[in-house]
Amino acid sequence: MSPIAPSTVAVVMAMRAEAAGVLQQLGARSVDGPVPLTFEWFEADRDGIRVIVAVNGVDPRTGVDSIGTEAAALNTHEVISRFAPSLVISAGTAGAWTHSGGRVGDLYVSWPHVVHHDRRIDLDGMREYGIGSHPVWDGAPALADALGARLGIVTTGNSLDESDTDREMILSLSGEVKEMEAAAVAQVCALHGVGFVAVKAITDLVDDPAPTSEQFLDNLASASTRLAEAVPATVDHLIHVNAL
Repeated sequence: MSPIAPSTVAVVMAMRAEAAGVLQQLGARSVDGPVPLTFEWFEADRDGIRVIVAVNGVDPRTGVDSIGTEAAALNTHEVISRFAPSLVISAGTAGAWTHSGGRVGDLYVSWPHVVHHDRRIDLDGMREYGIGSHPVWDGAPALADALGARLGIVTTGNSLDESDTDREMILSLSGEVKEMEAAAVAQVCALHGVGFVAVKAITDLVDDPAPTSEQFLDNLASASTRLAEAVPATVDHLIHVNAL
């Protein structure tokens, strides 16, 4: 495992509900975000590591959380440019599949890469670009052990549910965790040469007969509580790695 010796770690999150418990557990305080963008940034110190929690914030036109790849990519670029973190963590909720052994409440750490399942570009040389296969920090397996989490390929798309075409693509990519931001965050991290890992708590099972939206809303609070435990524990693990 490559040492990262981080002085600053950034945690990029999409939803305010997902982030609330994390901010409370870290004792984070608000800092100025990039004007005129509506991202909400917070800062905490944990045993010498500066932790920046960068929440995508509220879409000014609709008044809802800015979920999805566009806000995540822009937020990640801005936070890297401002704070120069050694590692960026994409933290949030996600879906899994019973056929892969997933369960509601599971915690996953991305490995060995993250992919896009809805950037299907059937042109020479473009298929691989669309999928991305963006690398994950090589300390991810040790982090999963420390968190009691599962390892799996995280796959990103801009819809809450999956179409038949999405399903075929996800299966071909061996995706085990489905969400809406991680691959975009990872792509920006790769461009900046910054380490990346995703930590995801499962709210719904994509192949369960219950509607995904209902499962998500029913389990959002418990999954957010799991994140409130997992994100500080991730930082504590990094402190331990740094001390070796």
